Amino acid sequence: MRAAGGAASPMKHARTLAASAARGDDRWNARVPRNREELLVVIAADYPFMDVFWSMLVFFFWVVWIWILISVLSDLFRRQDISGWGKAAWMLFVIVLPYLGVFIYLITQSRQMAERRVEDMEASRAALDDHIRSVATPSASAPAEQIATAKQLLDTGTIDQAEFDQIKRRALAA
Repeated sequence: MRAAGGAASPMKHARTLAASAARGDDRWNARVPRNREELLVVIAADYPFMDVFWSMLVFFFWVVWIWILISVLSDLFRRQDISGWGKAAWMLFVIVLPYLGVFIYLITQSRQMAERRVEDMEASRAALDDHIRSVATPSASAPAEQIATAKQLLDTGTIDQAEFDQIKRRALAA
């Protein structure tokens, strides 16, 4: 029985393939790779170098675009100079027209993005410096405490007189 258009039915075609494979007909068995090396050759033949190169290039630009998108969104949410409605409008623009929205945001806001980034970095650096200073330097009442602690260490024999004098000089110098 023939299918529409004069072609043989799929079941008949499958039976013909099975019968040929059972007889050991080489024209059907030649398509099946016999070992791993033949399989790799078949895969390499089906995916030429320029296809691999193009796929890598597309993937690279996709990653770069995701990176830029995250930068734009993080800058948008950190901004203090626009309202929530302004942020929502930019978000809508970036989501509805992703490439155009991101590139327009970068073109119109690049200088302000850089200024905000520098301000954030300076604030972060200042906070870190303040924290380091608060941890590293002793408090205002510390010289008396340092001398008392050093005196206790001297009395117990943990430090000698030279070390006590050195600690005392440092405490009084601060």
